[in-house]
Amino acid sequence: MDIVERVKAIVLRPAAEWRAIETESGDTGYLFTNYVAILAAIPPVATFIRRVIIGAPGPRFGGHAHFGFFSSLFGAVIHYLAAFVVVYAMAMIIDALAPTFLARKNQENAMKLAVYSMTPTWLAGVFALIPGLGFLRILGLYSLYVFWLGLPVLMRPPPDKTAPYAIATVGCVIVLWVVVTAVIGRGM
Repeated sequence: MDIVERVKAIVLRPAAEWRAIETESGDTGYLFTNYVAILAAIPPVATFIRRVIIGAPGPRFGGHAHFGFFSSLFGAVIHYLAAFVVVYAMAMIIDALAPTFLARKNQENAMKLAVYSMTPTWLAGVFALIPGLGFLRILGLYSLYVFWLGLPVLMRPPPDKTAPYAIATVGCVIVLWVVVTAVIGRGM
């Protein structure tokens, strides 16, 4: 797999790319090593650079506040590792909910869906680099659309169950995100 081509395809042509992804292996180790390990690094690295080198807007007179190197590095590592936990848990949620919505239970496809649908979110993490553009991280919500297109292809719920399955999954992932954020903090 060429990661650059996969990223371009999942962002620009997600419907067609999900059909190609369906035939591939969903080996967790392979996906984590060759995809998640690279793309999930974008948000914490961008935030680390902003905090340590560029700085963030200061509280007074438009100055810039810089953060400590080691505390920023520690925060970046924790957030990077949390990305793996969230993706894995997301795959477990997708697979566990499958029978409820008459979908095909398939751990490998659930893992592929969790991993590849996060692509826009990780790419949008680059906007953390520049304090004034941080609001553009909202573009990561495109991940919801990518997920929506991949769910029926990989998990095969009946058409009338696709929307409830997607809503239930997204709801569970939001709760997961809130819990993870509360545990590790918003230090980044």
